[in-house]
This record gives sequence, C-alpha cells and structure tokens, in this order.
Amino acid sequence: MNIDSLLQHAPALPSMPRLIQDLIVSLDRDPVLTDDLVSRIATDQALSAKLLRLANSKYYEAPRTVGTVDAALRLLGRMTVRTLVLSTSMTGQFKSLPGFDLKGFWRYSVHTATASKYIATYLGLDGDLAFTIGLMHAVGRPVMHSGLRIELLRIDESEPMTGPNRIAAERAAFGFSYEDVGAELVSRWNFPPQFRAAIVGMAVPLHLVPVDRLQGALHIGCWRARLNGEERRELESSWPAAIGQAIGLKQAVVLDAMPPLADLSAGLDDLIAA
Repeated sequence: MNIDSLLQHAPALPSMPRLIQDLIVSLDRDPVLTDDLVSRIATDQALSAKLLRLANSKYYEAPRTVGTVDAALRLLGRMTVRTLVLSTSMTGQFKSLPGFDLKGFWRYSVHTATASKYIATYLGLDGDLAFTIGLMHAVGRPVMHSGLRIELLRIDESEPMTGPNRIAAERAAFGFSYEDVGAELVSRWNFPPQFRAAIVGMAVPLHLVPVDRLQGALHIGCWRARLNGEERRELESSWPAAIGQAIGLKQAVVLDAMPPLADLSAGLDDLIAA
C-alpha cells in the first residue's frame, strides 16, 4: 500500500464536512476577518464555543473576557483558527480508534506545539507558525492507524508511537511514515508549502545546509514533548546537542528557562482534544 491508496481507503481519511471545507477556503482569503467568516463559524455552536474557550484560556491571557466570535478570531489569528478548525474536524471524525490513545496523541501534539513556539520565539522566529506546525506535524498518525491498524500494532510492540526510531520503523515496513502521510494531508488541505517541508524535514534538520532553524526548533520541541515526565539526567543525556548548536539554542534554555510543559500548555490539550 502507498500513501495514495491509504488516503483513498475510506476509514483511513475522515470526510471533511462542508462547513469545514468552506472555512478553510475563507481563511485563505484576504482580508480574513470578514462578516462572512464570522457568520460561518457562528452557525456551528460547538466550534464557536471552542473558539471562545480557547480565546479565554490561560494560554492566551486576554486582558479582558472575549465574548464574541469576531473578537476571538482577531485574538487567535488566521493560522491558529485554521488549526483549530482542522483539529476539531479530525477529533470529531476519530472519536474512537481501537488500540490508539487519542487523548495521549493530542496531548503530545499540544506539548510539541507549545514547546516549539517557546523555542522559536526565543530564537526570533515565527512562534505562531511553529505552534501550528508542531500541533499538526503528527496528524498522519491516526490516519495510518485507521488504515493499517494490525500492521502498526506489531510495530508498537518494539517501537512506541513517540519513540525516536518510529519513523524509520514505519518506513521499513511500509515505505512511508506518519510524517509522510501528514505532509501529504497538509498539502491536500491547502496549507502553505512550508508546512509540508517542515513536517518532513523536522526529523532530520541537519540534512539541510544551511540548517533550517524553524525545523531545528520543531525537532527540539518534539524531543522535549516525547520525553515529558523523564528525569533531568535523561533529558541532559539525550539532548540533541548538534541541532541545538546549529540553530543557536543552549540546553539551559529548554531545561531551565522554559516552563514545564503542563504550565506552558495549560488548558490547551484538553480543549483541543475535547
């Protein structure tokens, strides 16, 4: 099976509701924050409520209560709204995947997103872009699990989903990995080309000369999310020193200055996965 076959397999790829498709198109237009966009979101009570909850979450620390969809859109920005729309659609379609921890998957994704944003912002890069790519980088995982569940369960026994050798194990078994599937999905969903390049390249950022600093930041964000809960000595011993040096990031920034992931993503993981 190749990626096209996987994505053509009905259970593997959630059907995108028309409202979601229309919103994606609307979010690509300029100006973005139009009355039409607000009215489209307002027709979906669940999505409206989620936008307002996100805008009022501890993560955004709005100076006052955000009470309207229009105000939430302006606070969150185009890329975050688009990500929330897509993640809402994905989680709505994948309510249950036997053998797949959806709650854990989204928590890992959110932790990657918030860690990547912190690192990117520290490096003077686009933190919001890093957040959105970090959140969506593993979107191919539930899709692959839906279409290749039995085969992936065998891989799970030797290499966990967030393991450092997971991509290599999947490519050895299928000829592609969840990152390849995710890159294809964001292309089909009309995300900017930078998303596809980052999702594929963030696992091996040193392959580019010069190194893409955003991909390096995303790599370290993934590393930190993957090892969440590990003791300090494990973090120190596995620190990706070559990548940190290449992008100008010291270990102390991530291990000492950066807040714990639970604080950094307060309110976000359960909100997006809900």
